[in-house]
Amino acid sequence: MTDGKNEKFNLDQYIGMKVKKARTQEGLKITDVARISGISQGMVSKIENAQVSTSLDTLSRLCVAIGLPISRLFSDYDVPDGGAQFTKSGEGLEVVRRGTEKGHTYQLLTYQRGGKKSFEPFLVTMDDVSEVFPTFSHPGEEFIHLLSGKLTYRHGNHTYQMEAGDSLTFDAQIPHGPETLEEVPIKLLSIINYSDGE
Repeated sequence: MTDGKNEKFNLDQYIGMKVKKARTQEGLKITDVARISGISQGMVSKIENAQVSTSLDTLSRLCVAIGLPISRLFSDYDVPDGGAQFTKSGEGLEVVRRGTEKGHTYQLLTYQRGGKKSFEPFLVTMDDVSEVFPTFSHPGEEFIHLLSGKLTYRHGNHTYQMEAGDSLTFDAQIPHGPETLEEVPIKLLSIINYSDGE
């Protein structure tokens, strides 16, 4: 890997690179490794330069000589590329939800491409102390985390005094929502998780 970009190595190149790196980190010369492992200097050099495919027995002796567990040798070989969805601050997709009519702003922080969605993360902003809030009820389980401000949040017959840093997790089918905004502006992270049955 260089400059954060994926580079594909074949197995011999990968082994050579890892062996050479481990040897130099241990401060060992090729002559030292050859002496300790009983493998010729020429063979060690060829392995490091991916000029030969080596047997597991030779590889095992080489790894012992340089202090590299063979399990760690392959720990990051052929790791899937990945492809996370990255949303920069302020660039979430603004969506309309029931609270929008009351002045709440909802930014959807990710979206499902095709298939069935399993969760939805929202950044909710509220800034009008005098608002009267609707209650919400929808499938799934919801997690909310208050990023800034203070509010009283209702879930069913219970209310919770929340300050920045507080979290709440609940069954989203039970009516819930902000009861009173104590200190604005309020920023709230809301993640709705939909179970398989939804």
